[in-house]
Amino acid sequence: MGTACAQYPFEVTAGFQEKCRVLHPKTKLSRCNFPPRVECSRLRLYPWSSSTTSSGGYVGQICSLPDFGDWFWDRIPTPMLDMVENPMHLKNLTPKELKQLADEIRLELFCMMSKFQKPFKASLAVVELTVAIHHIFHAPMDKILWDVGEVTYVHKILTGRRALMHTLREKDGLSGFTSRSESEYDPFGSGHGCSSISAGLGMAVARDLKGKRERIVTVIGNGSTMAGQVYEAMGNAGYLDSNMVVILNDSRHSLHPKLEDGQITPINALSSTLTKLQSSKSFRKFREAAKGVTKRIGKGMHELAAKVDEYARGMVGPLGSTLFEELGLYYIGPVDGHNIEELISVLQGVASLDPTGPVLVHVITTEYQGVEASQKRVISNGHLEGFYTSELSPNPLPRMYSDCFVEALVNEAVKDKDIVVVHAGMGMEPPLQLFQEKFPDKFFDVGMAEQHAVTFSAGLSCGGLKPFCIIPSTFLQRAYDQVVHDVDRQRIPVRFAITSAGLVGSDGPTRCGAFDITFMSCLPNMIVMAPSDEDELIHMVATAAHVDDRPICFRYPRGATAGMNSVGNGIPIEIGKGRVLIEGKDVALLGYGVMVQNCLKAWSLLSKLGIRVTVADARFCKPLDIQLVRELCENHSFLITVEEGSVGGFGSHVAQFIALDGKLDGRIKWRPIALPDSYIEQASPEEQLALAGLTGHHIAATVLSLLGRNREALLLMQ
Repeated sequence: MGTACAQYPFEVTAGFQEKCRVLHPKTKLSRCNFPPRVECSRLRLYPWSSSTTSSGGYVGQICSLPDFGDWFWDRIPTPMLDMVENPMHLKNLTPKELKQLADEIRLELFCMMSKFQKPFKASLAVVELTVAIHHIFHAPMDKILWDVGEVTYVHKILTGRRALMHTLREKDGLSGFTSRSESEYDPFGSGHGCSSISAGLGMAVARDLKGKRERIVTVIGNGSTMAGQVYEAMGNAGYLDSNMVVILNDSRHSLHPKLEDGQITPINALSSTLTKLQSSKSFRKFREAAKGVTKRIGKGMHELAAKVDEYARGMVGPLGSTLFEELGLYYIGPVDGHNIEELISVLQGVASLDPTGPVLVHVITTEYQGVEASQKRVISNGHLEGFYTSELSPNPLPRMYSDCFVEALVNEAVKDKDIVVVHAGMGMEPPLQLFQEKFPDKFFDVGMAEQHAVTFSAGLSCGGLKPFCIIPSTFLQRAYDQVVHDVDRQRIPVRFAITSAGLVGSDGPTRCGAFDITFMSCLPNMIVMAPSDEDELIHMVATAAHVDDRPICFRYPRGATAGMNSVGNGIPIEIGKGRVLIEGKDVALLGYGVMVQNCLKAWSLLSKLGIRVTVADARFCKPLDIQLVRELCENHSFLITVEEGSVGGFGSHVAQFIALDGKLDGRIKWRPIALPDSYIEQASPEEQLALAGLTGHHIAATVLSLLGRNREALLLMQ
């Protein structure tokens, strides 16, 4: 198949012919003579030739652990899947063979989900759909775009990355999202949802202007239909009349925003027949011919015929389907997303159509489809050992920051009847269900509608309520204009709880909350604070509840707490007031947020070397505790600010003040420690902190270097 050579001790460089893009699962890496203590190797994939055709395009770089363990050697047989190395191998398979392939993929996903505790639930719903897409369309020439990463794992398996699926979301492993640098089959990166139609439309217009003929397919989910960008893109696609296929993966069986209020979309023989008719080439040709005739007749006949067509198809379609027609997309559906033959029939009809503008195919899928059958097969084959029947680990989870936040918020809501919660973003943290259960009328989950969430919260505040607007850091970026104009400029007291702040481990740079300190602290009226531990978080919830004259925000990270004994009720903190935790000399460590904990770890390391440093908790980025900063500058030779945020955040505010205050003209020397000016790729939280230089060891080494003890700094980092 190809050649491989070991470049001891660091990497394997492999060249492959034709379309094979990864080492075959049964490649014996032991022949490469890896050193016994090597931790990982880097697998670089290069095209066999310089041709830019689909048979030899640049693939990028994928990193893999050299030891696959016993995953591929001791697993349930999957003979059909073993023959598929890329989508070309699906083209000649019969519907029966494609069904077998789908069953084997679902079985493998289930085993991976159970054995490696990977989040494959969403991908289980789109197995048949993904198989059908790759059977009909010709990736990578045809562009297939996905809205979120969780549904792309079948796509990754079918596009040459199966052997590396066990490295998913791990350091130097496969991305949890589609990635342009990972594979030529990923034309656009997915992550935040609602972007695939916009990107696909751009590719369609570029295709038309360049005179090319590739097809553009975008797959969106229920969550994306809550985001305004989706409808902006659909409206523009309808206006431009660009040829593209939008597939709506409806795993909730309803187009209604709230499932409990919506009508369940039925799949029956009549709907299947009508769907096949709508997607058929002959029907579309007849429809286009009828349009032409009515246009020539004139006198409003074309508009009347269009209304009749829309109403007639709206009567047989599910509730809400006419919305897509109004936006200019030709609606086809609903389609049974687990019926291979029906999917192939519909997609084949769509793919064979002459250029007729954008089409939306409504596909009904079911999460956890086939899980019970897969579980029975695992048990019957004697592979139960080491497997769990749930995505969740059987071990008890540690106490999380989100647990503390919600408990504190519930306590405040019990005392203050005006407190309400607005939540936005992809998915909802489980602890928020506690507030939702206790106060169902005061909890509003708007989904991926962050812009609406911010302005909605501003309106609630103007109406006399006290809204807590809970949005993950990376999703708050989408609503920044509303934060500026609808909240801060008007000095409206909205309380922003910014979740998933800082590094987020396996979600990598896609959902990293690196920028909120910077973009929130530059707003003139915003109070910006961050807790150093769970006790401080509880106090900051109380502080936010009591501030009623301007907006305020606080951030907290994803993950486990610092292990403090949480206080019961929060006590409001004086605005702009930090605190000194440990008194020392020569060097002052001024931490912001949870980085205070790493400052304390650095203090512990330095204490063993006889070095006593001061550790302070800033608490507030804005307003800054200028008295605390002055005292630290006057009593120390070095001031080090530490934050888990981008350049331009807390450290920049400190530097601005001490420069204007003249402190930098004296003996104080200032050094910032922040996230580097680059994206930190996926890894464990500990590995990401090490890559960013934010561990206690890195902070301690910085102190030693400033004191001229460079040798000890190097030894500490070993």
